[in-house]
Amino acid sequence: MPNSKILIACFSRKGNNYVNGRITNLATGNTEVVAEKIQKLTGGDLFEIRTAKQYPEDYYETTELAKEEKRQNARPELANKLEDISSYEMIFLGYPNWWGTMPMAVFTFLESYDFAGRTIAPFCTHEGSGMGSSEHDIKKLCSNTKVLPGLAIRGSNVNRADKDIADWLKRLGLIS
Repeated sequence: MPNSKILIACFSRKGNNYVNGRITNLATGNTEVVAEKIQKLTGGDLFEIRTAKQYPEDYYETTELAKEEKRQNARPELANKLEDISSYEMIFLGYPNWWGTMPMAVFTFLESYDFAGRTIAPFCTHEGSGMGSSEHDIKKLCSNTKVLPGLAIRGSNVNRADKDIADWLKRLGLIS
């Protein structure tokens, strides 16, 4: 049953990605796959965080740009905005782990809204680095927000992660 109180906001990258030690062309980004699975289980609204300027198609060029954005503590401009975040009490926040944390566009997203009094459940995809410092970074950016323990899923496992996702949601008390 759809619940307008739940938002699933995610930043995901399709196209050239690093999966199982090699570059693979993904039709749907790994984080988006997880977001869609969460949406099926919770009935929340999906929102894709997109940057105004697209990242390069080449995986390695994107990683270098992401590293530079992190070094500069950049806030890339977003291409889209939520009309109104006030109706959402629960926000699932998804992103790939880029250089030990969230992509800088997710920092932009978090700084664009008032999350006070809301709950954020972070989830990330990675190829070996887990959540990195992202949970700490979210707590720092959204100090008036309850941040639940996150879920890290290896990108190469997203298509087989249904049980892990459901177990995480049950542990958090969000589904029965």
